[in-house]
Amino acid sequence: MTRTALITGATSGIGEAVAEAFAKEGFRLIITGRRAERLNLLAKTLNDKYRTDILPLNFDVRELAQVESNLANLPEEWKKIDILINNAGLAAGLSPLNDGSIDDWERMIDTNIKGLLYVSRIVSNLMTANGGGHIVNIGSIAGKSAYPNGNVYCATKFAVDALSKGMMMDFNQKNIKVSQVCPGAVETEFSIVRFKGDEKRAAAVYDGFQPLSAGDIADVILYIVKAPAHVNISDVVILPAAQASATIFNRKQS
Repeated sequence: MTRTALITGATSGIGEAVAEAFAKEGFRLIITGRRAERLNLLAKTLNDKYRTDILPLNFDVRELAQVESNLANLPEEWKKIDILINNAGLAAGLSPLNDGSIDDWERMIDTNIKGLLYVSRIVSNLMTANGGGHIVNIGSIAGKSAYPNGNVYCATKFAVDALSKGMMMDFNQKNIKVSQVCPGAVETEFSIVRFKGDEKRAAAVYDGFQPLSAGDIADVILYIVKAPAHVNISDVVILPAAQASATIFNRKQS
Protein backbone atom coordinates (compact mmCIF):
# COMPACT_ATOMS: atom_id res chain seq x y z
CA MET A 1 0.00 0.00 0.00
CA THR A 2 1.22 3.50 -0.84
CA ARG A 3 2.32 5.38 2.25
CA THR A 4 1.26 8.93 3.07
CA ALA A 5 3.70 11.54 4.37
CA LEU A 6 2.93 14.95 5.86
CA ILE A 7 5.71 17.52 5.41
CA THR A 8 5.60 20.89 7.17
CA GLY A 9 7.44 23.88 5.75
CA ALA A 10 7.40 22.37 2.27
CA THR A 11 7.61 25.57 0.23
CA SER A 12 11.40 25.87 0.24
CA GLY A 13 14.70 24.34 1.27
CA ILE A 14 14.76 20.98 3.01
CA GLY A 15 10.98 20.64 3.06
CA GLU A 16 10.69 21.16 -0.68
CA ALA A 17 13.55 18.73 -1.34
CA VAL A 18 11.93 16.09 0.88
CA ALA A 19 8.61 16.55 -0.91
CA GLU A 20 10.28 15.95 -4.28
CA ALA A 21 12.26 12.94 -3.04
CA PHE A 22 9.15 11.37 -1.54
CA ALA A 23 6.99 12.11 -4.60
CA LYS A 24 9.62 10.47 -6.80
CA GLU A 25 9.35 7.36 -4.63
CA GLY A 26 5.56 7.32 -5.03
CA PHE A 27 4.47 8.54 -1.60
CA ARG A 28 1.15 10.33 -1.25
CA LEU A 29 1.90 13.78 0.18
CA ILE A 30 0.29 16.30 2.46
CA ILE A 31 2.43 19.42 2.13
CA THR A 32 2.02 22.49 4.32
CA GLY A 33 3.35 26.02 4.22
CA ARG A 34 2.51 29.69 4.77
CA ARG A 35 3.06 30.81 1.16
CA ALA A 36 -0.03 29.66 -0.71
CA GLU A 37 1.21 30.45 -4.22
CA ARG A 38 4.47 28.52 -3.77
CA LEU A 39 2.65 25.68 -2.03
CA ASN A 40 0.11 25.23 -4.80
CA LEU A 41 2.79 25.51 -7.49
CA LEU A 42 4.83 22.80 -5.76
CA ALA A 43 1.78 20.55 -5.53
CA LYS A 44 1.02 20.97 -9.22
CA THR A 45 4.66 20.52 -10.26
CA LEU A 46 5.10 17.30 -8.29
CA ASN A 47 1.75 15.91 -9.39
CA ASP A 48 2.52 16.62 -13.04
CA LYS A 49 6.02 15.18 -12.76
CA TYR A 50 5.41 12.09 -10.61
CA ARG A 51 1.65 11.49 -10.86
CA THR A 52 1.23 11.05 -7.11
CA ASP A 53 -1.64 12.33 -4.98
CA ILE A 54 -0.83 15.61 -3.19
CA LEU A 55 -2.90 17.61 -0.70
CA PRO A 56 -1.59 21.17 -0.13
CA LEU A 57 -2.61 22.79 3.17
CA ASN A 58 -1.92 26.51 3.52
CA PHE A 59 -1.45 27.39 7.20
CA ASP A 60 1.07 28.67 9.75
CA VAL A 61 2.27 26.08 12.28
CA ARG A 62 2.62 28.88 14.85
CA GLU A 63 -1.15 29.34 14.93
CA LEU A 64 -2.84 26.60 16.96
CA ALA A 65 -6.28 27.36 15.56
CA GLN A 66 -4.97 27.01 11.99
CA VAL A 67 -3.18 23.76 12.80
CA GLU A 68 -6.28 22.30 14.40
CA SER A 69 -8.60 23.52 11.65
CA ASN A 70 -6.49 21.95 8.93
CA LEU A 71 -5.24 18.73 10.52
CA ALA A 72 -8.20 17.81 12.71
CA ASN A 73 -10.52 18.08 9.71
CA LEU A 74 -8.63 16.13 7.08
CA PRO A 75 -10.70 14.35 4.44
CA GLU A 76 -11.21 10.73 5.44
CA GLU A 77 -8.93 9.43 2.69
CA TRP A 78 -6.03 11.52 4.07
CA LYS A 79 -6.32 10.59 7.76
CA LYS A 80 -3.96 7.64 7.58
CA ILE A 81 -0.67 9.50 7.87
CA ASP A 82 2.26 7.09 7.94
CA ILE A 83 5.09 9.62 8.17
CA LEU A 84 5.35 13.12 9.64
CA ILE A 85 8.32 15.30 8.74
CA ASN A 86 8.44 18.17 11.25
CA ASN A 87 10.53 20.45 9.05
CA ALA A 88 9.03 23.93 9.56
CA GLY A 89 11.60 26.04 11.37
CA LEU A 90 13.88 29.05 11.12
CA ALA A 91 16.60 31.17 12.64
CA ALA A 92 16.01 34.91 13.05
CA GLY A 93 18.87 37.22 13.92
CA LEU A 94 22.37 36.58 15.22
CA SER A 95 23.20 38.76 18.18
CA PRO A 96 24.12 38.51 21.86
CA LEU A 97 21.20 37.95 24.18
CA ASN A 98 21.22 41.50 25.58
CA ASP A 99 20.77 42.90 22.05
CA GLY A 100 18.30 40.26 20.89
CA SER A 101 14.98 41.07 19.28
CA ILE A 102 12.01 39.81 21.27
CA ASP A 103 10.05 39.51 18.02
CA ASP A 104 12.78 37.23 16.66
CA TRP A 105 12.76 35.16 19.85
CA GLU A 106 9.01 34.65 19.73
CA ARG A 107 9.08 33.81 16.04
CA MET A 108 11.69 31.10 16.60
CA ILE A 109 10.07 29.69 19.74
CA ASP A 110 6.61 29.68 18.19
CA THR A 111 7.78 27.99 14.99
CA ASN A 112 10.57 25.66 16.09
CA ILE A 113 9.04 24.42 19.34
CA LYS A 114 5.35 25.22 19.60
CA GLY A 115 4.62 24.56 15.93
CA LEU A 116 6.29 21.16 16.17
CA LEU A 117 4.23 20.39 19.29
CA TYR A 118 0.92 21.50 17.78
CA VAL A 119 1.38 19.37 14.65
CA SER A 120 2.82 16.36 16.48
CA ARG A 121 -0.01 16.21 18.99
CA ILE A 122 -2.69 15.89 16.33
CA VAL A 123 -0.76 13.64 13.95
CA SER A 124 0.48 11.29 16.67
CA ASN A 125 -3.12 10.68 17.72
CA LEU A 126 -4.04 9.90 14.11
CA MET A 127 -1.07 7.52 13.93
CA THR A 128 -2.12 5.83 17.17
CA ALA A 129 -5.63 5.31 15.82
CA ASN A 130 -4.12 3.85 12.64
CA GLY A 131 -1.79 1.47 14.48
CA GLY A 132 1.54 3.28 14.13
CA GLY A 133 3.71 5.60 12.09
CA HIS A 134 7.04 7.42 11.94
CA ILE A 135 7.83 10.98 13.04
CA VAL A 136 11.02 12.66 11.81
CA ASN A 137 11.99 15.92 13.51
CA ILE A 138 14.43 18.24 11.78
CA GLY A 139 16.85 19.42 14.44
CA SER A 140 20.25 21.03 13.94
CA ILE A 141 23.90 20.87 14.93
CA ALA A 142 22.83 23.97 16.93
CA GLY A 143 20.76 21.59 19.08
CA LYS A 144 23.89 19.63 19.96
CA SER A 145 26.31 22.50 20.60
CA ALA A 146 25.55 26.16 21.27
CA TYR A 147 27.54 28.90 19.57
CA PRO A 148 28.12 32.62 20.18
CA ASN A 149 25.10 34.82 19.39
CA GLY A 150 22.98 31.76 18.58
CA ASN A 151 21.42 31.73 22.07
CA VAL A 152 17.65 31.47 21.43
CA TYR A 153 17.90 29.61 18.12
CA CYS A 154 20.21 27.07 19.77
CA ALA A 155 17.79 26.81 22.70
CA THR A 156 14.91 25.98 20.35
CA LYS A 157 16.94 23.26 18.65
CA PHE A 158 18.10 21.86 22.00
CA ALA A 159 14.38 21.67 22.75
CA VAL A 160 13.79 19.70 19.54
CA ASP A 161 16.53 17.31 20.62
CA ALA A 162 14.89 16.82 24.04
CA LEU A 163 11.42 16.53 22.53
CA SER A 164 12.61 13.90 20.07
CA LYS A 165 13.99 11.79 22.92
CA GLY A 166 10.85 12.27 24.97
CA MET A 167 8.56 11.47 22.06
CA MET A 168 10.46 8.27 21.38
CA MET A 169 9.72 7.18 24.96
CA ASP A 170 6.10 8.35 24.92
CA PHE A 171 5.32 6.58 21.65
CA ASN A 172 7.35 3.42 22.22
CA GLN A 173 4.25 1.41 23.09
CA LYS A 174 2.22 2.93 20.25
CA ASN A 175 4.24 1.56 17.33
CA ILE A 176 5.36 5.08 16.37
CA LYS A 177 9.03 5.44 15.51
CA VAL A 178 10.67 8.81 16.21
CA SER A 179 13.82 10.01 14.48
CA GLN A 180 15.77 13.25 14.49
CA VAL A 181 17.98 14.62 11.71
CA CYS A 182 20.44 17.35 12.70
CA PRO A 183 22.08 19.12 9.75
CA GLY A 184 25.09 21.36 9.88
CA ALA A 185 25.58 24.06 7.27
CA VAL A 186 22.99 23.66 4.50
CA GLU A 187 22.72 26.30 1.78
CA THR A 188 19.02 27.09 1.52
CA GLU A 189 17.01 30.19 2.43
CA PHE A 190 18.10 29.63 6.06
CA SER A 191 20.73 32.37 6.24
CA ILE A 192 18.73 34.78 4.07
CA VAL A 193 15.85 34.47 6.55
CA ARG A 194 18.21 34.78 9.52
CA PHE A 195 19.72 37.99 8.13
CA LYS A 196 16.38 39.49 7.06
CA GLY A 197 17.04 39.29 3.33
CA ASP A 198 20.69 40.42 3.38
CA GLU A 199 21.91 38.14 0.60
CA LYS A 200 25.53 39.29 0.80
CA ARG A 201 25.77 38.49 4.50
CA ALA A 202 23.96 35.20 3.96
CA ALA A 203 26.31 34.13 1.16
CA ALA A 204 29.35 34.85 3.36
CA VAL A 205 28.23 32.07 5.72
CA TYR A 206 29.26 29.53 3.07
CA ASP A 207 32.46 31.21 1.85
CA GLY A 208 35.40 28.91 1.27
CA PHE A 209 33.73 25.50 1.59
CA GLN A 210 31.02 23.38 0.01
CA PRO A 211 27.93 23.29 2.23
CA LEU A 212 25.31 20.59 2.23
CA SER A 213 22.36 20.90 -0.12
CA ALA A 214 18.72 20.41 0.77
CA GLY A 215 18.83 17.30 -1.42
CA ASP A 216 21.56 15.81 0.78
CA ILE A 217 19.25 16.05 3.79
CA ALA A 218 16.30 14.69 1.83
CA ASP A 219 18.38 11.63 0.88
CA VAL A 220 19.08 10.93 4.57
CA ILE A 221 15.43 11.34 5.54
CA LEU A 222 14.31 9.02 2.74
CA TYR A 223 16.83 6.42 3.90
CA ILE A 224 15.47 6.67 7.46
CA VAL A 225 11.82 6.24 6.54
CA LYS A 226 12.58 3.36 4.16
CA ALA A 227 14.46 1.37 6.80
CA PRO A 228 12.91 -2.00 7.74
CA ALA A 229 10.04 -1.91 10.24
CA HIS A 230 12.24 -3.28 13.04
CA VAL A 231 14.90 -0.58 12.50
CA ASN A 232 14.74 2.96 13.90
CA ILE A 233 17.54 5.36 13.02
CA SER A 234 16.83 7.60 15.98
CA ASP A 235 19.38 10.42 15.68
CA VAL A 236 21.58 11.57 12.81
CA VAL A 237 24.04 14.48 12.66
CA ILE A 238 25.01 15.28 9.07
CA LEU A 239 27.71 17.86 8.33
CA PRO A 240 29.60 19.08 5.29
CA ALA A 241 33.02 17.45 5.10
CA ALA A 242 34.49 20.89 5.83
CA GLN A 243 32.58 21.27 9.10
CA ALA A 244 33.86 19.76 12.36
CA SER A 245 31.48 21.36 14.89
CA ALA A 246 28.92 24.11 15.15
CA THR A 247 31.72 26.67 14.80
CA ILE A 248 34.74 24.96 13.19
CA PHE A 249 35.04 25.01 9.40
CA ASN A 250 37.83 24.36 6.95
CA ARG A 251 37.26 27.35 4.69
CA LYS A 252 40.18 26.48 2.45
CA GLN A 253 38.03 23.92 0.67
CA SER A 254 36.07 24.80 -2.44
